[in-house]
Amino acid sequence: MTQSSTFGEARASVRRVGALVRKELKQVVRDPSSIAIGVILPLILILLFGYGLSLDVKDARVAIVLEEASPAAVEIVSGLELSSYFSPQVVTSMAEAERRMLASEVDGIVRLRSDFARQASLGQAEVQVLVNGTDANTARLIEAYVQAAIAQVGARQAAEGASLPSGSAVLRDRLWFNEPNDSHYFLVPGLVVLVMTLIGALLTALVMAREWERGTLESLFVTPVRSYEILLGKTIPYFLLGMVGLALCVLAARFMFAVPIRGSVWILTVVSMLYLLVALGIGLLISSAVKNQFVASQVTTLVTFLPALMLSGFVYDLRSVPVGVRVLTYFMPARYFVTLLQTIFLAGDVWSVIVPNTVALAVMAVLLGLATRHVTRKKLA
Repeated sequence: MTQSSTFGEARASVRRVGALVRKELKQVVRDPSSIAIGVILPLILILLFGYGLSLDVKDARVAIVLEEASPAAVEIVSGLELSSYFSPQVVTSMAEAERRMLASEVDGIVRLRSDFARQASLGQAEVQVLVNGTDANTARLIEAYVQAAIAQVGARQAAEGASLPSGSAVLRDRLWFNEPNDSHYFLVPGLVVLVMTLIGALLTALVMAREWERGTLESLFVTPVRSYEILLGKTIPYFLLGMVGLALCVLAARFMFAVPIRGSVWILTVVSMLYLLVALGIGLLISSAVKNQFVASQVTTLVTFLPALMLSGFVYDLRSVPVGVRVLTYFMPARYFVTLLQTIFLAGDVWSVIVPNTVALAVMAVLLGLATRHVTRKKLA
């Protein structure tokens, strides 16, 4: 084949792909379901997860048992009252605090015994903390917040030059990457994964399966259009739609929830494009294999969305899951994307994290592209 004929064939291929892309873009605009999944659903998820989901505890109802109003005890009570994490209720007896706990009027009890001042002078003071363990996460947070509030009292005394009791210690801590200790800092980057998964995998799977059901692809098979050109024509419009979803998420993270972006926006864009290609590949592969909208949606949800939500590190620390499940997560692209997003948003351009996770996504994108090309053959049988 001569160079001129090769160039002519390439131009013809580009024209065919362009025609398919224009046709697909018009179909996206005219299809309410595509707009709903591609634009409206991401907005709903941003608002729902951003404002409705939080792992922080605010205004926790705590009963403070102040058995003796000594200056040392009162200072501890003041530290708890000034904390934004608590809505304290001061009582004078443990029995009253227990009654409120049983009646679910409070979530925890902080007890300052009658000999607190004397024990504090000996460096042996104890603050008893009892929490409602019905919600284990809330219980752990309340306990940690109480300890932090007491540590701040000690730090303030040290800063003022007050003499500390013998044997006492002042805790000075620093929280890296999430100074406000706000759960939105890692929840909102994880939200990008869900939005990209929905647009890339679920929407593409539904559209491609619908084409099989309606026989549209069979009509394309009798034309000069090749299978890879069909795949490109289906992929490019939803790739662009996914980038719109990414832009919405990044803008919401930065301006609605004040989540910092400490890394490069260009690197964030590149890794997001890679993950979007992986999600598109999964959606095309599933729809090309099952050729049914209902089955494609169910399989895609099980394979992509649920793992992205539950087994990607978005909500749970993967080190706490069983070993077998943890090994399984290495085959899930959402795991690598969540790690990349949380690193780029909060820590910056940490190349020792960015490079291996980006390579993993690139390998998955190539393998899925080849598999989809193999499954989508230009034949009716």
